[in-house]
Amino acid sequence: MTQDFSQLDRNGRLRHLITLDGLDPGLIRELLDRAQGYLCLPGQLPPRGGDLRGWTIANLFAEPSTRTRASFELAALRLGADSLNLDVMLSSRVKGESILDTIYTLQAMQVDVFVIRDAEPGILELVARHVDDHVCVISGGEAHISHPTQGLLDALTIQQSKGGFRDLVVAIVGDIRHSRVARSAYRALTALGVAELRIIAPEEMMPDTGEFTGAIRCRSIDAGIEGADVVMMLRIQRERIAGSATTDLRHYHEQYGLTAARLARADASAVVMHPGPMNRGVEISSEVADGPQSVIRRQVSNGVAIRMAVLAHVAEARGRRMP
Repeated sequence: MTQDFSQLDRNGRLRHLITLDGLDPGLIRELLDRAQGYLCLPGQLPPRGGDLRGWTIANLFAEPSTRTRASFELAALRLGADSLNLDVMLSSRVKGESILDTIYTLQAMQVDVFVIRDAEPGILELVARHVDDHVCVISGGEAHISHPTQGLLDALTIQQSKGGFRDLVVAIVGDIRHSRVARSAYRALTALGVAELRIIAPEEMMPDTGEFTGAIRCRSIDAGIEGADVVMMLRIQRERIAGSATTDLRHYHEQYGLTAARLARADASAVVMHPGPMNRGVEISSEVADGPQSVIRRQVSNGVAIRMAVLAHVAEARGRRMP
């Protein structure tokens, strides 16, 4: 974000959620606690509420998405909102309409919240600067820069699995250079006081030295996950890497894939995470992805709860407009 833009209102509440960068740890914890209240046991009917009754949520995704888009839609519906899904690549934007004209059109239809995923950095802040005062903008993923609700759901999953953050060693493995997930996880976990954060990647997938300040950088996955409490695997972001079609996936799996044998190097009670989509046999084996230490499916469940918490928070902060 630029220096003169704030995603908070004058009361310190979220008006927009574009990044976790600089977000107060107390606010992050508040969102995690709120999300916990939206969870249920398997087989139970999911919690519902009227926090967004009368609101309209528009999901504008210019990049593919399954988990994020579906969970935002479910979150809105379970809170009583009307939900509109718009595939930006099939909209008038491909005819030359600017993103702002698209926003103004939908705003005229009384959309209250825009959930936006875009491959172009800065689009979310641009939109947030131009919407009406009562309208909120929430990131569904911005280029390689940020994915705040993913960072929050990852933090919630770790909190549930480990009871806190203070003494934890977290290892993030894979294509970190091109990963918005890794950047938001880093922001959430450093804000929440994780003891040690390790980033593990081959040289071409390691972020620039000015990023991930304080994280321990490792070239070897075997050394990097030694004694780790949490191992978060990332896929290769082939859509963001020039010439990625030449990547030797078998060699990558040999060097950086998480197998059961490798996982044995981590703490015995370590949990395994992955934001999806998974490339089985590349960054993670099926034995690990479906194994007893995997919390990958819990991450998906937590995604709906976190997005419910964020939507309920911005609705509460802006004020309900229906009795």
